Amino acid sequence: MNSILLKNVRIADSKHIAESNQDILIVDGIIQKIGLLNGIDATSVHDFNGAFVSPGWMDMHIHLREPGFEHKETILTGTNAAVFGGFTAVACMPNTKPAIHTRDVVEFIISKAKPTLVDVYPIACVTKERKGESLAEMADLRAGGAIAFSDDGDPVFDSRIMRLALEYSSMYNMPIINHEEDLHLSRPGHMNEGLISTRLGLAGTPGIAEEVMIARDILLAELTGGHVHVAHISTAKGVELVRRAKKDGIKVTTEVCPHHFDLTDLEIERTHFDTNYKMHPPLRTEEDRLAMIEGLRDGTIDAICTDHAPHSVEEKDVEFIYAPNGILGLETAWPVSCKRLFHEHNF
Repeated sequence: MNSILLKNVRIADSKHIAESNQDILIVDGIIQKIGLLNGIDATSVHDFNGAFVSPGWMDMHIHLREPGFEHKETILTGTNAAVFGGFTAVACMPNTKPAIHTRDVVEFIISKAKPTLVDVYPIACVTKERKGESLAEMADLRAGGAIAFSDDGDPVFDSRIMRLALEYSSMYNMPIINHEEDLHLSRPGHMNEGLISTRLGLAGTPGIAEEVMIARDILLAELTGGHVHVAHISTAKGVELVRRAKKDGIKVTTEVCPHHFDLTDLEIERTHFDTNYKMHPPLRTEEDRLAMIEGLRDGTIDAICTDHAPHSVEEKDVEFIYAPNGILGLETAWPVSCKRLFHEHNF
């Protein structure tokens, strides 16, 4: 029998944070007792002096890269990163190669993840090969284990296709997670369009490119009764659109990444074009950053996700305009969230 005693921990779960320290006894991997445990003869004893302990978290938006881009990340390395960051479940996006648009790819990911310590839930494509032209076989993907649909990395740009997707997915009570971006407004932007981009001489992506797509999808969700989930929201006006839609009873939810409530586009100037600050949607303004925090506080924003999107060193170590979008996030989500939300804003 292997027993572990965790002394002086503050237990935090989805309902509350304990006001005082407690002890946790774990026997053969199962929690046996919680409380002030004295005189316990455990195999190993660890005193954490008030550190937090919580159930494992879920990140509903990450990129595991496998299959097809194993030079960036694999299911094994990605789940190891998740464990290191405190996540015991993740949902992975379908912009792989091949994309997660057929049942066999869904089943491959689930099978490959079984030996890891993390539950992996594939998010399948909305459209075949993520091309935005025709719907993927949603029923078959669901039967294979997909838990939602998205073409993340690109938006479902065709409004007719998005309407059909919401109609079909509503039959299975599954959300469409859309990367909200009007491509005609956003490209070829490399950062947020504004004062900093003008000063740096970089083509910018305006917030309106995100907001008009959020507005479209809210209206389509209202029309169809489907559930649209706004991926990685980043603008103050976008948050307000979701807030109003929720008040109107429309099935819309959203998520925010730690980097969007931690950093702003000033970082690109401050770090002299460090490509680690290049992501999509881009880092926005201080007004937008504070709106993310307020959206979390009032419940408009439903979840924190990382959009963990690793690249190889060689891909990022180039001029800013040539670098791909995306950063790591699984390992840093908790400290960033704790700093900004718990310590600075008294969540």
